[in-house]
Amino acid sequence: MREREDAFGRTVLDYFEGRRAHEIIERADGYIDVSAGPKAYFEPFRRWIPVERKAMRYVRGRVLDVGVGAGRVALHLQERGHEVVGIDNSPLAVEVARRRGVKDARVLAFKDVGPKLGVFDTVVMMCNNFGLFGSALAARRMLRRLDRITSDDARIVAGSRNPYGTDNPEHLAFQKSNRDQGRMSGQLRLRTRHHLYVGRWFEYLLVSPEEMDSLARSGGWQVERLIEDDADDYYVGVLRKG
Repeated sequence: MREREDAFGRTVLDYFEGRRAHEIIERADGYIDVSAGPKAYFEPFRRWIPVERKAMRYVRGRVLDVGVGAGRVALHLQERGHEVVGIDNSPLAVEVARRRGVKDARVLAFKDVGPKLGVFDTVVMMCNNFGLFGSALAARRMLRRLDRITSDDARIVAGSRNPYGTDNPEHLAFQKSNRDQGRMSGQLRLRTRHHLYVGRWFEYLLVSPEEMDSLARSGGWQVERLIEDDADDYYVGVLRKG
């Protein structure tokens, strides 16, 4: 990744070093919005939203933190005594995670995880990071790969936002266009922007709890538990092998 393409990482680094930073998200149809980051990526555990605090109860053993970002989750789990490997395809975000104290943070894309990382008991994918599966086909492939690098009773603890909770006409039109093209309603193509930094386009997938379970089963897992908040469309699924 060329430095000017690491818009996400530049946003995280600027915020960490006290400069003004806003994460701009651009969708492939031209829709632009501001994300909850970067402030949310640095929050201590006591300020996490309730569903994510509850989700940490289901983390066991050696942990793979997918999309480590600024290290929010990895740092909390390290404090609890877990061995954590954090991965992210953003070199600047990994730099921030290391500077904040994440002991093992690596520049590595999710699609490139493999046996060299060792065996994990839990895979955490917080802050909508179930979306990093990207598509139904990629989810099946990556879930099978995670099966091969996790213990027999491993868990995936993953957050997603239910795309069907919106009444925004622009989002609804986009979802319909996706379905007309044979894509999942919440399948997005995004990139991030920050000042003169422009990230590469990437696939991102928002799913309902029912869709999460269907995808999990297609890859050899199943949703054992849902952690939800009636006031918000964001939820966390706890997946187990089976």
